[in-house]
Amino acid sequence: MAWNKYNDSQNLNATCKAIPVEVSSTTPSCEVCPPTACVDISTGCTDDCINTPTDIEALRTGAVAKIPVVLAELTLQINVDTIITLPEPALEIKNIKKRIKITQCLLLQDTNMLFVKGFVRKNIDYSTRKCSNYVGVCGDIKHCTVDIPFSCTTPVTFNGIAPLPIVPNTSKEFQFFKEQELDGCQFAEKDKLLSGDFSEYNQTSTEYFNELPYCELIKSKIVEYDEHLCSKKPCDPIPFEEKEFKKLEEKMVIYLTLKLLQKRQVAIGSVHGGHDC
Repeated sequence: MAWNKYNDSQNLNATCKAIPVEVSSTTPSCEVCPPTACVDISTGCTDDCINTPTDIEALRTGAVAKIPVVLAELTLQINVDTIITLPEPALEIKNIKKRIKITQCLLLQDTNMLFVKGFVRKNIDYSTRKCSNYVGVCGDIKHCTVDIPFSCTTPVTFNGIAPLPIVPNTSKEFQFFKEQELDGCQFAEKDKLLSGDFSEYNQTSTEYFNELPYCELIKSKIVEYDEHLCSKKPCDPIPFEEKEFKKLEEKMVIYLTLKLLQKRQVAIGSVHGGHDC
């Protein structure tokens, strides 16, 4: 057989030996090496796990902790009107998936105004026309993903607790007394110049690093109305009720429920009973 000419001990690899294989007249001769041995696993169905509750050890003697404290919880209403132009003519909107993304939620302290920025990520599935006649239309389902921005400002009512007042940085200049001799005919021999030392500059400055309030997004709700613009019939045959469009106007009312927080030092009282940790 054709493989015999390779069956020479001096040509064999140390880890792979030629194995005779029957070949047809149309199949080229080849060497087949056995698979290299490697790891092997076997799995099966797992049984129910049994658990036993254990005592929870916690600090019961009281402590001062720095934790987020709720300043306010509010629901914003944001109205958005936008026009989307698709890259090609569409027959019908099949589905629109929406996701809210917040990029800024900033409380401008001493004014109690909240600045909110973000966008709605929309994935629009729509049908297109590839061929048509007076009784039907065939085509593809395509998608277009767009980011629709929005921004607004709103006054905040602190229905939790008011934020900590801003502590400003301080800077104080001080100087040292200096006595100097006076030269000149207009000064007596015993006259002295008594003043601060202008040859030096001394200052004490203090920086305060205030805790910045921040937001958490709790819930969002979008109510929208979509309408085709500039719909028209193509020149090709098409069922009488079908029209194509490229522009889409979307009116949205966005409801955002936000939680405004700030890290504060909170005194936690002691708990009687149990073990101290």
